[in-house]
Amino acid sequence: MKRYLFTLMLCLATALAINAKSPKSAIEFADYFTGKTLRVDYQLFGNNKQQGIVLDGLSTTGVWAGRHHNLDQIPLLGNGQVEMKDLTSGKIIYRTSFSSLFFEWLSTDEASQVMRSFEHTVLLPMPVAKTQVTITLIDAEQKEIARFEHTVDPADILITQKHRNPNLDYAYIHKGGSVERCIDVAILAEGYDSTERDKFYADAREAADALFSHEPFGSRKAEFNIVAVFTPSRQSGMSVPRLGEWKDTAFDSHFSTFYSDRYLTTTSLKKVHDAIAGVMYEHLIILANTDEYGGGGIYNDYTLTTAHHKDFRPVVVHEFGHSFGGLADEYQYGDPGVYSPKVEPWEKNITNKVNFGSKWQDMIKDKVEGVGLYEGAGYTDKGMFRATEDCRMRTNACKQFCPVCQRAINQLIDFYTK
Repeated sequence: MKRYLFTLMLCLATALAINAKSPKSAIEFADYFTGKTLRVDYQLFGNNKQQGIVLDGLSTTGVWAGRHHNLDQIPLLGNGQVEMKDLTSGKIIYRTSFSSLFFEWLSTDEASQVMRSFEHTVLLPMPVAKTQVTITLIDAEQKEIARFEHTVDPADILITQKHRNPNLDYAYIHKGGSVERCIDVAILAEGYDSTERDKFYADAREAADALFSHEPFGSRKAEFNIVAVFTPSRQSGMSVPRLGEWKDTAFDSHFSTFYSDRYLTTTSLKKVHDAIAGVMYEHLIILANTDEYGGGGIYNDYTLTTAHHKDFRPVVVHEFGHSFGGLADEYQYGDPGVYSPKVEPWEKNITNKVNFGSKWQDMIKDKVEGVGLYEGAGYTDKGMFRATEDCRMRTNACKQFCPVCQRAINQLIDFYTK
């Protein structure tokens, strides 16, 4: 009897160990997805009192370029999340997170005076069967402010089929490997007319070179694919409202977003994604054909920056730190900023010490060189801290990302590729 009990306990322990190594919650991509991309266009709307979301359209755009693992997890909270559930079992089969220009607009004076809508596009793997999709927006205190649910039926004949333009002009400027194991980045042209093709491709190569000259991107170059796509504009140059200059460009980008002269963004996200339908991409860098200083980067949305200012190289890397890395600005203006003093920011490179243990406290204990607590970050002088004296997320003069930002980027690359 004792031997029987011992054998039973040993078998049970072995089974538990196997389950611990292979959790039942793991989602196998092929069980739930077709291998194509589902593009979902939303409109985020409201003012600083109330916000909402509506569905704008569904389309399919070819091969899925996103991850095939970690499907039911998100690496960062972001200001919004999208969740897919298998309609039959109720199991979460895919999650992603993002930010949007809409969240920044909510903190402006205009948001107290008028309601506006902002386009937002999400790329999801196309499900095999009917799936419930839920998109949620959260505020600075990480409280839900809007939620929208809808069902996607892959057999729906009104899901638009978007095909690659046969005349689309594109070229891979770096190929690390297959789409299944690499992070796919598309670089697009904004404000380059039809005669400026060569100029754009040279700028795209310089952007990629700038990115790979920074760690950890340089040492992990083999885990990225970068494709440049020439998306010509009717007119050359960029719209600069403070100078009264408005140009007819591919994506309607302009400076003076929210009346900040150097803030360069686009709200025409459907035009952006329409222009590169059929190209395999997960992340976007848009290069603006101007020597005006400026740019913008929004997590899991896009990087947009000027290509001919003397600080092009550090700025495009800084903005990619936002859009790919989900990193916060580490500089300050002296204003109150956009973060709550009650809740730890979701970005990994700043802290208000509400939950410092979730940030780089361990790196201080391990005495990582240069890492500490420096007050002044996230646009405000007091109450918000960064990890080092200087960093690519703080100034253009700094040569590299700080150790905390490098770790955060490495963790994201691991999440997407391992």
